[in-house]
Amino acid sequence: MVGKQSGKALLREGLERTDNNMEPTSWPQINMINQKNYYTEYLKRDDQILVFRLQNEENRNRMTRDAKDRDRALAHSNRNELPLPEADVDMDDDAAGEEAGGGLTGQDALGSKVIVIHPGSQNLRIGLASDALPKSVPMVIARKWKDNESEENNGEPKPKRAKREHGGVTEAEKLFGEDFAKEYTTMSAELKVHMRNNKRRVLPNSKELVVNYNRRTPPETISEHNDPHRIDWTELPSNPQKAPDFFTGHAALRIPDNSKPRYKLFWPLQRGWFNERDYASKTLLYEDFSVIIEEAIKSQLNLRRKKDWGQYGCVFVIPDLYERLYVTSALEMLLREFGFTRVCFIQESLAASFGAGYSSACIVDIGAQKTSICCVEEGMCIENSRINIKYGGADVSETFVKMMLFDHFPYADINLKRRYDFLVAEELKQKFCTMNEAEISVQLYDFHLRASGQDTRKYTFKTYDEVILAPMGYIQPSIFDNSEKLIGRRRLIDRSYDLYDRSPNDPFSSAQAAVYQAIGPSPMTINSFSFSNCDAANGGYNASTPNRQQPLNLLNRFNDLDNTPRSSVAGSPAPEGAGTPQPAGASTPALGVNGAIGAPSNPNADKILSSEERDRILPILPLDTAILTAVSHGARDDATKMKDFLGGIMVIGGGSQIPGFHTFLEERMRELRPGFAKDIMIGTPPRELDPMGVVWKGGSVFGKLRGNDSWIGRLEYDRLGARLLAYKLPWAW
Repeated sequence: MVGKQSGKALLREGLERTDNNMEPTSWPQINMINQKNYYTEYLKRDDQILVFRLQNEENRNRMTRDAKDRDRALAHSNRNELPLPEADVDMDDDAAGEEAGGGLTGQDALGSKVIVIHPGSQNLRIGLASDALPKSVPMVIARKWKDNESEENNGEPKPKRAKREHGGVTEAEKLFGEDFAKEYTTMSAELKVHMRNNKRRVLPNSKELVVNYNRRTPPETISEHNDPHRIDWTELPSNPQKAPDFFTGHAALRIPDNSKPRYKLFWPLQRGWFNERDYASKTLLYEDFSVIIEEAIKSQLNLRRKKDWGQYGCVFVIPDLYERLYVTSALEMLLREFGFTRVCFIQESLAASFGAGYSSACIVDIGAQKTSICCVEEGMCIENSRINIKYGGADVSETFVKMMLFDHFPYADINLKRRYDFLVAEELKQKFCTMNEAEISVQLYDFHLRASGQDTRKYTFKTYDEVILAPMGYIQPSIFDNSEKLIGRRRLIDRSYDLYDRSPNDPFSSAQAAVYQAIGPSPMTINSFSFSNCDAANGGYNASTPNRQQPLNLLNRFNDLDNTPRSSVAGSPAPEGAGTPQPAGASTPALGVNGAIGAPSNPNADKILSSEERDRILPILPLDTAILTAVSHGARDDATKMKDFLGGIMVIGGGSQIPGFHTFLEERMRELRPGFAKDIMIGTPPRELDPMGVVWKGGSVFGKLRGNDSWIGRLEYDRLGARLLAYKLPWAW
């Protein structure tokens, strides 16, 4: 064995070690991290996040100001008097009022400096949080235009009539096509059978009595000075050049159709979406939306000077299944354009539960053009239970007019595009529609038609089953005219995309996916609904995906829920890059993004494809089935929650104000779910609250809550923008 050589020996051989203290390279050497013991505090403390840091600063400033106020009060008090009690800083009235530089004190924090705004497709409800009831304003604006809405498209009326052949008169039974006539006749026959089964008297010639009377009854003319209820129409200056550029609210609906200059009505919101059909640009759409709200604040709240709005906060009510761009554009408008000092958002169903005082309920909001359903539990909306279907009270009004025209309605020229006819149709629905079978018989009614520049006409007519069959469209929505509801969708405003992977990130729910599955979309759409959207956005809840398209009613699925075990609540995560797993031995292989067999699937492309498919499908489902779908997805197979939600169904909205509607809907749901017949209970808001104002009332309660951390101030919005919503919203953004 060779021993260690000495330094001299190495020197003789030229192997002596020399060290000049120079590094082998000029690049900095970074040592390896000790992976067993490393730690970081980045974004782990509240003081590192601007939103929470501003809240803490405001709390400290408030405590300092309260302490100074107490010391000042003690200094001015006499020595013989008792000392003033110390204020409870944690429960101070200004806890919610002074965040983000608001500086609201005393009575202001109780709502007198908070404006609550609830926009809808047909009406805008607005008021101070301290008000008992909101002000209701039509969500419409009239602008100078070449033609009014009834003169466009060669004056085509609404509802659409069949074209007349060779200038002849089309029979009333053929005005709306064979499909409508067949469905209307079928519904009428089924109603007669149901009434006979319930031992109700049905005259065999009821229809003939109605048709014969309506055919031969002319209107009665009443001169204007003899009409005590004549309408005050919006006056325009004699010089058309001096006419205002626009009118909003009730004044817009009272402009004569033959005015000079012409005005056209624009509705910025339709069916819960921005109305992209009637606008040429997104800028004009946003401008009309803001102008209507601005004019309502000035006229209804008497806040004429815009510079005073900086002293007010705003609670803005948004839909349960909202679109992100709608929320961000509203936030930009309220803080930048209107100049409010702070803004917060609340969802419609959550606001309804606040207004009614319920901690757990299933909220069914039937509006003018959309119906939303959501289960609320302990002050939070259950994300998987949210459903939004596109029909409402306006569809009932249009269908009621069509049914009466089918039975030779004496006012055969009614056109819902004309402003006075639109108001007449709403009046007829509110006065005569009912869902009580006991009231179904040949009835004689009358109404007055008041048009600008014309004498008042009094029409007398008879009805039979039209008054109940029109609102029954909620249960059989195919009777509604759904052909034009998707025209213009996504023409101006694109969907929201994730900042990192560019995938669509608008909220979605497994209950809404079940609605699309019931309609019967393409297989790719079903796969993307069940896995890409519901699992990622809603905590991994996996909705069952049938291999075969389901029929329109989900009765079989509801009955199976009672006895068939389902997967666990957590579910299994979907494999990356895969669609719906195929069963063993399936003959159809999985499709790729472009439909190629065996091609690899891109999750983001699948999400985009599913969103595009959804935009081409109108979500329509019978109301009773939709409610049971929302409850089943909200309860997640928990029998106790199922009974609680079924026993706490609260129906609100103007579309539900039909006599006997709640009893009728309750009976229909009990027929679908006989196992829960004893638990199903449908009620109205308590304390005789107006069903149309419950959501606004809940927004006013939310605006007066103490310790509300969801306020967004102008300072933090200027620094962080819409990213604040991830920290401020009380639900997952």
